[in-house]
Amino acid sequence: MRNPLSDQIVNIKPSGIRKFFDIVQEMKDAISLGVGEPDFDTPWHIRDEGIYSLEKGKTFYTSNSGLKELREEICRYVERKYHVSYKWNSDVIITVGGSEAIDIALRAMLNPGDEVIIPQPSYVSYEPCTILAGGKPVIIDLKAENEFRLTEAELREAITDKTKILVLPFPNNPTGAIMEEKDLLAIAKVCVEKDIFVISDEIYAELTYKGQHVSIASLPGMQERTILINGFSKAFAMTGWRLGYACGPKEIIAQMTKIHQFCIMCAPTTSQYAAVEALKNGDEDVEKMREAYNQRRRFLLHSFKEMGLECFEPFGAFYVFPCIKEFGMTSEEFATRLLEEEKVAAVPGTAFGDSGEGFLRISYAYSLERLKLAMDRIGHFVNRLREEQNK
Repeated sequence: MRNPLSDQIVNIKPSGIRKFFDIVQEMKDAISLGVGEPDFDTPWHIRDEGIYSLEKGKTFYTSNSGLKELREEICRYVERKYHVSYKWNSDVIITVGGSEAIDIALRAMLNPGDEVIIPQPSYVSYEPCTILAGGKPVIIDLKAENEFRLTEAELREAITDKTKILVLPFPNNPTGAIMEEKDLLAIAKVCVEKDIFVISDEIYAELTYKGQHVSIASLPGMQERTILINGFSKAFAMTGWRLGYACGPKEIIAQMTKIHQFCIMCAPTTSQYAAVEALKNGDEDVEKMREAYNQRRRFLLHSFKEMGLECFEPFGAFYVFPCIKEFGMTSEEFATRLLEEEKVAAVPGTAFGDSGEGFLRISYAYSLERLKLAMDRIGHFVNRLREEQNK
């Protein structure tokens, strides 16, 4: 029998995020700090709208692009929050999570051999989706001394004649890094000068703890060359509803819609009705959740300081990225021993790219009570490692 599998997909590594999560499910009294999922329930008024849509029998397909009401509300939301104006009937598509938006944007834009610049550490899907779309990933290793921000110099060094797209993953998963307006202005200048398109993944835009999030699409010359990707999973605690969206130039959105049309048809109808309610009346819910995350963020930073573990201050998302290089072991080894000896699951930094070596991603999308117990265990582990080194 001939090989039934694609060489290309076989050669792509599976996600490193799920490995430790899967192990911890079988381990009694283990604490998982590895999954980037809000511990809040979807607010009741949003759930009610989804339930109401089912009660009214609204279980039909929507248009391929999504409900008109939702696309209109997204345009109002994006203009209100990020000062970018889009047309609901040509510039917006509703997707099955932000992940689908990333995938179809790359497939709609890339020709074989086109290069995509991907700053890392970053979300696990950018690189494989680039490969599956026929593109060539070009990795920029972000540096802790720059607070894991992308610099103009790093971008210029990575550009070649084949560069077509820059993925801009901020606020960042796994580091929690953000890009402020001054940082983005420098990147925008290069993109306009070199005629590069941007896929700006802003799924954590609402979870920013230093000033207001700025979208690169709002900067001069950038709206016409940016696909702005966002969704409902993180800000509105709607992970299981599987709903995202992309806004951008109509000629790109049209081709993304074509792919979506053949592969997906439309995003879940119930989720779309709930999302309309989230955008209209969810600001207060988001603010409460953001305040809770910020309290947890400050607690973790204080705990790392007390145990003498180096960790730069992240101002976005709900992750911290402590440095564990002092212990002379790989991130995978550290995470494995932490799980085996203290029953705490975290994700090795290398799950997000080679530049994540020497770091650990810890999510604070968990209760303070759970975080305090986990940090006690991590403190014991770190002290034990230092004692081993001093023997």
